[in-house]
Amino acid sequence: MHSAAIVEAKACFMVLKSFIEYPLECNPADQQFGSSQSSTHKRYAYPDPPPLDPISTYPTDHRPLQFFSFRAIGSSSYRRAEPNCWTVSTSDVQYADIPDGRSFLGVPRHYRHSILVLQRAVKNWNSHQKLKFCVNFGDIVDGFCPKEESLTAVKGVVKEFDNFNGPSYHMLGNHCLYNLPRKTLIELLRIPSLNGHAYYDFSPIPEFRFVVLDGYDISAIGWPQDHPNSFEAMKVLQTKNPNAEKNSPMGMEGLERRYLMFNGAVGKEQLEWLDGVLRDSSMHGQKVIVCCHLPLDPGASSPEALMWNYDEVMDVIHRYKCVKACLAGHDHKGGYSVDSHGVHHRVLEAALECPPGTDAYGHIDVYHDRLSLSGRDKAQPLVIRHGGT
Repeated sequence: MHSAAIVEAKACFMVLKSFIEYPLECNPADQQFGSSQSSTHKRYAYPDPPPLDPISTYPTDHRPLQFFSFRAIGSSSYRRAEPNCWTVSTSDVQYADIPDGRSFLGVPRHYRHSILVLQRAVKNWNSHQKLKFCVNFGDIVDGFCPKEESLTAVKGVVKEFDNFNGPSYHMLGNHCLYNLPRKTLIELLRIPSLNGHAYYDFSPIPEFRFVVLDGYDISAIGWPQDHPNSFEAMKVLQTKNPNAEKNSPMGMEGLERRYLMFNGAVGKEQLEWLDGVLRDSSMHGQKVIVCCHLPLDPGASSPEALMWNYDEVMDVIHRYKCVKACLAGHDHKGGYSVDSHGVHHRVLEAALECPPGTDAYGHIDVYHDRLSLSGRDKAQPLVIRHGGT
């Protein structure tokens, strides 16, 4: 199964990750960076945020989003200079046709420039003949995009992805759902869907499967107000968040701070689907990479950015040994952890503050037994060793 003929691959992996801000784009201060007895974690050496209330203060040292090429190489091909390749791209473009602005702490934000970064990235990808597909992690438009321009903005960003010489796979983020209804987004982004849900999987080569989760399956945004998933989400928020403003973590402690309106949960039906996909992957000897807009491990994310029921999702993932890594966005600081079952979690840094004329490029080499993240400029290097079994 691991012969060079079928395992060698290469992919382009572009990452544009959004940041959370309050109320539409809440960027709470990460005072503790999260903690978990079940994981070891590494937060990159960014300046510690000031010990103030997260509603009024959060870190100002935002790092540019990073673009990665993603290639998988079989164990018999480590010394080959030009392996065969496939393409993966993740992006939170957060484009809006509005003047540059700042967060309420004064961090510059370059709304129009973000789509130029995407255009340059696609041009770069297309210069490599062997790049096969891309994955977008959600939030392709910003929450401050004027609502009368939302449809045009989403179509414009999708068009840029379509200029890539291969298929694009998308997922929903909270900023997407601030702009357009879930049903409309699913159609525009061509997300495989059943009854309005946005979770699916695909296999670029037989040995690997990508699982895309719908982190806003249970959510107070995106669904019609009278939808059962909206009711369930509001019940969670009313039970877990004592504040009148449900995007505020004021007075909440530790991991309870994740119960905010700009987060969401995976529903029971999706959990059952995930279990079935991982069981099938295990039976066929596939390695799995789980992708979701929302982070799934406290060690890799601030509490305010976590999925509401990340623990339930990880309980399913931990039943099997096939999942090697979970990739996410949403938390502007980025992070990395390895949980108690050896699953690696990588949250990708924000990029909206990337100044005009600048880019951040890198690549991820995916070997039989490891993922090696290399980057230029702001891209943080990392080697994820997963053993290959």
